[in-house]
Amino acid sequence: MSYAIEAEGLVKSFKETRALAGVDLTARSGTVLGLLGPNGAGKTTAVRIFATLLRPDGGRAAVAGHDVVAEAGRVRALVGLTGQYAAVDENLTGTENLLMIGRLLGMPRGDSRARAAELLDRFRLSEAAGRAVKTYSGGMRRRLDLAASLVGRPRILFLDEPTTGLDPHSRGELWDLLRGLVGEGVTALLTTQYLDEADRLADEIVVIDRGRVIAEGTPDALKSQVGGQVLQLRPIHGRDLEQAHRLVGQLAGEQTKIEGDLVTAPVNDPALMPAVVRRLEDAGIAVGELALRRSSLDEVFLALTGHRTRAEGGEGDAGAGEEEFEPTGSRS
Repeated sequence: MSYAIEAEGLVKSFKETRALAGVDLTARSGTVLGLLGPNGAGKTTAVRIFATLLRPDGGRAAVAGHDVVAEAGRVRALVGLTGQYAAVDENLTGTENLLMIGRLLGMPRGDSRARAAELLDRFRLSEAAGRAVKTYSGGMRRRLDLAASLVGRPRILFLDEPTTGLDPHSRGELWDLLRGLVGEGVTALLTTQYLDEADRLADEIVVIDRGRVIAEGTPDALKSQVGGQVLQLRPIHGRDLEQAHRLVGQLAGEQTKIEGDLVTAPVNDPALMPAVVRRLEDAGIAVGELALRRSSLDEVFLALTGHRTRAEGGEGDAGAGEEEFEPTGSRS
């Protein structure tokens, strides 16, 4: 099988810091590969190598069958890149930004203008096309940034945490746009710390930590690795929460925890639910909510890495760990 994106034994270091320590991954054409990991895990480093912005120290990487070092020019002609922060010129209008990209790609002026109009319409930016980008909202800037990466009609997109800092509505808009592109045959490598984003968009997921792949598979397969279901219950009376937590923990083990006014526990034994019901009845604890649900990617990530993503914790500075030691502006 030929892959749109592939890496074998990929290694990259910055002084004493090893960003990638032998990464293997593949992405099939016309799919979304989600690359997950905590800050500093190596996600942005991998993207920059695939996009020919960094040279690997070891291993090999190929995009559409072309080696990213030996055939860097061929790779650049096939890919588009959207980074963590919008890279459009705030002093130019939406149209001028896309025209500039088209001209830099060598497109005739008329073709550049037609392509700009087409993308502005598709990304619902036509009404703002003549305004300076500095007047755009955050969501509009991200849509324009994604549009800029599509001017050259790339077959493969690298999206490095494209929705960082966006409100839920703007994130949803970008999700819809990405689904449409993949439906047209575009392949996407998506790095994100929003686990619901990966769950909804990715066909396959690779989880990396400290520069190494620690898990891979479909979202459903990864969820199955940490327990297919989660029990959650809410006592009617808040005063019973701690006791309910203790009783469920005696049956389900130390992974039982309190989340807000809920007690949650992984379910690895179908007999757990009736046993919990009996134990709570014996203790006289009235339950207002008792349910089983599928494990979330957040719980998968926590089980694999030992902590949640920073984005899930609300810090809003995704990717900062890698930026500390990656030289900006590097080119292959």
